[in-house]
Amino acid sequence: MESSDKSIRKQGERAEETKRNIAESAAKLFTARGYDAVTMREIAKDAGCSHTTIYLYFKDKEVLLEQLAIPPLQTLETLLLSIQAHEEWSEAEKLKEKSRQFLRFCLSHKSMVAVILGVKSVRVDEKDPEGDVNKLRNRIFGYLTEGIEHFIPAANEQERIDQSRIYFFMLYGMVFTYMNSEEPLEPLLKRILPIMDKAIEVLLAGMLHKRDSSQLVTAVKPETQQDKKQGKREKLEKQEKQEKQEKQDKKQDKKRKDKKSKKQEEK
Repeated sequence: MESSDKSIRKQGERAEETKRNIAESAAKLFTARGYDAVTMREIAKDAGCSHTTIYLYFKDKEVLLEQLAIPPLQTLETLLLSIQAHEEWSEAEKLKEKSRQFLRFCLSHKSMVAVILGVKSVRVDEKDPEGDVNKLRNRIFGYLTEGIEHFIPAANEQERIDQSRIYFFMLYGMVFTYMNSEEPLEPLLKRILPIMDKAIEVLLAGMLHKRDSSQLVTAVKPETQQDKKQGKREKLEKQEKQEKQEKQDKKQDKKRKDKKSKKQEEK
C-alpha cells in the first residue's frame, strides 16, 4: 500500500514537471517567435515530450496562453485594487503607485511580459472582449487609467480614450526602455521610480494645461469667427458701394460730356 502511494505520488510529480516544462517551452517559443508562428508539436519537442502527450495537459495554444498569463495578471489586479482602496491617498498618488507597481511587475517578468500583456490582445478600450485573458488585461488597463479620469474628467468618450492612450504610451516607454537592462531589479527600480513619478507629474500638468487652454479657445472662438464674418461682410459692402459709386460717377461724367458736345454742335 505504501509503495503504491509512493508510485502515485511520483507519477503526480512527473506529471506536474511535464506540465511545467510544457508551459516554460511555450513561453520561450512564444516570446522568441510569436504566438501564431509556434505549433503545439514544436512546443512538445522543446519540452521533451511527445506531440500526443502535450494534449493530455493542454488542449490547444489558447489554453496554454491562459495558463501563462492569467496567474500573474490576477496577482497584478489584486495589487492594483489594494492601492485603489487607500481612501486617504489622492488620485494623483494612487496613479503614481499603480504606475510604479506596473513597472515593477513588467521588469520582474522580462522574459514573459510580451506574452502576458501582448499575445492575442485586443484594443484596451473594448468593453467586453472575448477570452478571460483579454477581459483581465482590460480590467487592469481600467484600474491604471481611472486615476487620470478622476483627476482630469474627459469631455467625451474619445477624449477619455486619448488621455488613457497618452498615459500608456509613456508607461510602456518606461517599461521597454529598461526591458533589456542587466542591472539588478531593486537598484534599477530605486534609480528609475523617481523618474516615473516626475513623468506622471509632467503628464498630468500637461493634460491640465491642454484642458484649460482648450476651454479658453472654446470660449473665445465663436466671437472670433463672428468678427471674421462681420469683417468680411463689411468689406464686401464697402466694395459694392465703391463699385456703385464708380458707376454713378462714370454715368454722370458721360452725361456732362454729352451735354458739352451737344452745346458745341449747336454753336
